Amino acid sequence: GFSCTVESSVGRTDTDKDAKMTGDNGQRSDHTQQQTILTRASPLTDSSAPSRRAKSVYTPLEQQVIQLKQKHKDALLAVECGYKYRFFGDDAEIAAKELNIVCHLDHNFMTCSIPTHRLFVHVRRLVSHGHKVGVVKQTETSAIKASGANRNALFTRELTALYTKSTLVGEDVNPVCRLGDVEGGACADVVSDPPDSFLLCISETWDKLKKQLTVGLVAVQPSTGDILLDCFPDGSSRSELETRVLKINPVEILVPSDLSEPTQRLLQSITNASAKADDRVRVERRDGAQFDFASAMNTVTKFYCHAQDQGSHSLSAVVSLDSPVICCLGPLIQYLQEFNLDRLLRSQRYSEGMTLSAATLRNLEILSNQTDGAVKGSLLWVLDHTRTPFGRRLMRKWVSQPLMDPRSICDRQDAVQETLESHSLTLNSIRSLLCHLPDLERGICSIYHKKSSTQEFYLICSSLSHLAVELEALLPAIQSQIRSVLLRRLLLDTPHLLAPAHNFLKVLNEKAAKSGNKSELFSDLSGFPALQERTEQIQTVLSAIRDHRKEIRLTLKAPALDYTTVSGQEFLIEVKNSLSSVVPSDWVKISSTKTVGRYHSPFLVDQYKKLQQLREQLHVDSQREWTGFLDQFGEQYHTMKRAISHLATVDCLFSLAEVAKQGDYCRPTVCENELQIWIRDGRHPSIDLLMGEQNQYVPNHTELQGDGRRTMIITGPNMGGKSSYIRQVALICVMAQVGSYVPASEARLGILDGIYTRMGASDNIYKGRSTFMEELAEASQIISHATERSLVILDELGRGTSTYDGMAIAYATLEYFIRDVKSLTLFVTHYPPLCELQWAYPQHVSTYQMAFLLNEPNTATDADDEELQPEFLTFLYQLTEGAVCRSYGLNVARLAHIPHTILRSAAHKARELETRVNDRSCTRSFYSSVLYVQFNGPDLREFHVAVEK
Repeated sequence: GFSCTVESSVGRTDTDKDAKMTGDNGQRSDHTQQQTILTRASPLTDSSAPSRRAKSVYTPLEQQVIQLKQKHKDALLAVECGYKYRFFGDDAEIAAKELNIVCHLDHNFMTCSIPTHRLFVHVRRLVSHGHKVGVVKQTETSAIKASGANRNALFTRELTALYTKSTLVGEDVNPVCRLGDVEGGACADVVSDPPDSFLLCISETWDKLKKQLTVGLVAVQPSTGDILLDCFPDGSSRSELETRVLKINPVEILVPSDLSEPTQRLLQSITNASAKADDRVRVERRDGAQFDFASAMNTVTKFYCHAQDQGSHSLSAVVSLDSPVICCLGPLIQYLQEFNLDRLLRSQRYSEGMTLSAATLRNLEILSNQTDGAVKGSLLWVLDHTRTPFGRRLMRKWVSQPLMDPRSICDRQDAVQETLESHSLTLNSIRSLLCHLPDLERGICSIYHKKSSTQEFYLICSSLSHLAVELEALLPAIQSQIRSVLLRRLLLDTPHLLAPAHNFLKVLNEKAAKSGNKSELFSDLSGFPALQERTEQIQTVLSAIRDHRKEIRLTLKAPALDYTTVSGQEFLIEVKNSLSSVVPSDWVKISSTKTVGRYHSPFLVDQYKKLQQLREQLHVDSQREWTGFLDQFGEQYHTMKRAISHLATVDCLFSLAEVAKQGDYCRPTVCENELQIWIRDGRHPSIDLLMGEQNQYVPNHTELQGDGRRTMIITGPNMGGKSSYIRQVALICVMAQVGSYVPASEARLGILDGIYTRMGASDNIYKGRSTFMEELAEASQIISHATERSLVILDELGRGTSTYDGMAIAYATLEYFIRDVKSLTLFVTHYPPLCELQWAYPQHVSTYQMAFLLNEPNTATDADDEELQPEFLTFLYQLTEGAVCRSYGLNVARLAHIPHTILRSAAHKARELETRVNDRSCTRSFYSSVLYVQFNGPDLREFHVAVEK
């Protein structure tokens, strides 16, 4: 609500005046109410709520704020009042709490304020806590207002910008460093946003006949112009949606108010994944009618009918999109129009690559580690040595969406190999050019939205121009020295694409641009006739004022007298107080001290007023011309974006070359037709790097063939390194299809269409799933999506339920992958009976174990006080053939410092249970043998064979 506090008039006797103040047509308020000093009124955001006070109770500013608030009820409004921005009512209380500033009562409303030059800091703070913030600015200047008909009225104010987590674009919220700071490395970025700030819109369509849910998705990053479209069927678990949300990593999600319950639970689990409020995803709920196909199509049609930008998609191309995507696009257009950021939706692009499910991204720690959610320890941390913000964003896309085209993979590998092995100074020069660059991608997008400041524009434009000049000079060396097809194409194409930046830079006055002075921004006004005319008018007035100086000198008989400026007041005539008698009576005293008085003649009063009006009008004209100038640059947006994309790609290739320099990394051979994983001395990239120079990671071999042994059953003791091994195999495959070198001595890899993992054990309270249900839901998704060109990793499937049920499910699932799916499969298990599948499918299955040394426990000689000691294992972390039947869990209990008395008791119980199971097994074997003889005849030889079995 937006509440106010009213101070009533105590002891008033005039009935008419009282009625006028209370607005109740002559009916006086209760006497008790009149005696109340402070009363709480109804929330003013609700226009239907009856007000017990007339508008005359509120000051003109308060009335203006109330009107603005009624139009923007969901936003915290920062209202410009002179040299500060003020919040009013409940907005003030919220802002004061979030910003840790003082909130106090001022007339009718609680209020707090922030200085104008710190607006960007406080807006970003409020936005980071999930608020929508509106900036309300004065749209009139004092001099122009003083000459107008409404000179005695309140300054007009309008909402000039809205900001949320995904829409922090504009000079109000983007502080810009000086170019020298950027070149010196003091400022790494034009803005301090996170690498990705996607706004994601989700729609759902339910087909009653097919009983199938289809999810539409549009993701847009207003600060960089990136757009992603997708449409896919999904199940009750929303696993497909979860996969895409984790890949996109949005900061804000736009959903209909009638969103389905399973999707709401998924979003709730995502938004609550972070303990910090400023890290949580903001969810914006909109009227569900906006997501209806008819309404969304109407919005899309109107929007794309007016698309005139270069690179814009035609209406026919847009309406051919899947209907769930259009159901997202319509509401997203309406939402971004509120922020004046809808322009970038006129161009889209699709992207495809290897499928990495949400579980895979988490379990393999591809984008962040599972310990604290940080990047350190992840695959992205290993591969990301980029030097630019836009290169960093591209590397994240590469890692989360590896390539599937062998030619593209080889092109990247060729570029990495040349960068790694070449001693050319040209590549070193190009690498140094990428250091200390501002975020060019965000910068040109801010210009495209026409929200850029002059400082930001000059910084971005000068950086682009500098890059163009430097790369142009390197063109002969690039053509003669660089062999990589990909590098040559990127580097030869970029200078031509950046060339338009020179023309825009030549028009600007550097000093004015860096100081933000738009009135003197353009060095050549021939292309700006309105500014030229206004400037000439100002010069005419200034000439008249300078000529008037002769008359003043004659009047005061002071031939050397000149104008002076004090506290911003110009053209003051300074006269000593001892000579004040010679000052004409019609001169206006402006200020004085003990020794001098300062005056304006009637002519100066008139001309100075006119000069101020012209200057303010020039400022208005300059702002209009500046917006048009930004629009001209926007016509080159797609060209510039392509050039920056080239630079980002070069940055990522240099980054992969840095990775390849690490010890014992090799260039993997990519097999286009043959599906295989053949790795010699493979290592886990993250663990290997975290260990540093200790070089203690034990390498292992891997051999899987699509038409041969494609399944590995891996057994071994707890903590023996099984999970690390299967993760390293998957990560090496991902790295290879990114185009990177891999941590192995040799590798030959086929192209995978997806990697699917089922690892770990945890419930999901938000989705209402137990540990076992979560396990089986992930397994179900893998079964329905994996193909014969996929890599499937199943780690201890079936451990969330009883032993026999879990074993049966694990056995049947693994057999299904071996016999039907035929994917490359790594299956880790503690169930020895699963190893029998090696004998059932000898051509496709092999069993392995993680090697270890076992120190047998000592047993007491006294049979009555027999105490078993838990076994002691030495892990070798070496993958060897064969299976192991025990898990040696008591060894882990000992490592976890479980009390020794408990360990002894557990060892005794384990021996007892093992003996009982073995006895049952022998009995079962004997009766099986007897039955065999009964049904198959008394063949003695066969009987002995059956007994042995």
